[in-house]
Amino acid sequence: MPSTSRTATDHARPRLGAHLRLAFDPVRDRHVLMGPESVVVLNPTGAAVLGLCDGTRTVAEIVAELRGRYAGVAGEEVRDFLARLAAKRCLELRDD
Repeated sequence: MPSTSRTATDHARPRLGAHLRLAFDPVRDRHVLMGPESVVVLNPTGAAVLGLCDGTRTVAEIVAELRGRYAGVAGEEVRDFLARLAAKRCLELRDD
């Protein structure tokens, strides 16, 4: 069985927690992270990162994809963002 971690290593495969979903809210004109009793409004960068967290890509692949889309992507900032979300149980980081 794969292990889960709260550290966003390059080999981890992040995915949203089962109780959350990423959606676009047309009223707010923003992406949101929706939970059973919460809504978190995301900035465009956060939405781009979470949109890539499907459990198939590694953190390194997510960073590479973001670098292909945007200039100045700091891999350490992406890893820190993912680790913070994992600590809040918004993400699972699977080390296969």
